[in-house]
Amino acid sequence: MIYDTIIVGAGPAGYSASIYASRYKLKNLIIGHELGGQITEAHLIENYPGYPSVSGQELMNHFKEHAEKLGAELVINEAKGIIQEKDKTFTVICENNEKYSAKSIILATGMKYRKLEIPGEAEFTGKGVSFCFVCDGMFFKDKTVGVIGGGNSATMAADYLSKVAKKVYLIYRRDVLTANPTWQEKISTNEKIIKVPNTNVIKILGENLLQKVELDNPYQGNKFLDLDGLFIEIGSVPSLTLAKSLKLETDEQGYIKVKPNQSTSLEGVFAAGDVTTESNKFRQVIAASAEGAIAAEGAYKYVHHR
Repeated sequence: MIYDTIIVGAGPAGYSASIYASRYKLKNLIIGHELGGQITEAHLIENYPGYPSVSGQELMNHFKEHAEKLGAELVINEAKGIIQEKDKTFTVICENNEKYSAKSIILATGMKYRKLEIPGEAEFTGKGVSFCFVCDGMFFKDKTVGVIGGGNSATMAADYLSKVAKKVYLIYRRDVLTANPTWQEKISTNEKIIKVPNTNVIKILGENLLQKVELDNPYQGNKFLDLDGLFIEIGSVPSLTLAKSLKLETDEQGYIKVKPNQSTSLEGVFAAGDVTTESNKFRQVIAASAEGAIAAEGAYKYVHHR
């Protein structure tokens, strides 16, 4: 079977692209290995229209149900590469060499976690070091944890973990937080959250499990901080594997360059969401969803004008 469009990514941009593709009567397939994307890790979203307060997982469940109700097909798999065939169709190659073909592609692959790249990070990942506070937070009930980062995701993590852990150290490299005022206000009066500004974690230490971290700026006279868990919340970087396989044009940071209709440098390939240059300016669910809808319209015009 050759689909009209294959959407790679099952987050806000991917589901929105599918919803609009279905309304344009495009036979579409969603391929995703992390249903809902990173937004499912947000325990509280308060800025998506129509939902004054909703968890990321619940919101994405609604997106998924909507897309499937309109006829989208969903394959839970990871796309490893995309090839453009001689007839200008595209073949998406997934794990276990499963292959799917389409007349157009919409990349909505989102982001992957940015890492510290310091000694001990890889060794203790899953052994005290985590990149998902919603996934792993409950493992640290009544324990002492650290959160690295000063943005929205870090303050959100600190707020969430303070309801579980005994104590939360919020460690950030600047003298002030960069999170938006709403999140800063949420944690400002929380006695369980201890701010550690102007500080970087330079090494993660322990035996079988994480036991402490080394700081570049001593905290209360000590360059080591005893922790049971460490949550790294320093942002994300775009997922570029598929963009590279198609030799798409990207900016210096690796984000896929898109035109107003979300088309890329390769005809028939569109991109939407956090992986694009435009969404990088305002990384929000509503922006990713809008890009997904626009990409679907672009794919519709491309398929029917071929």
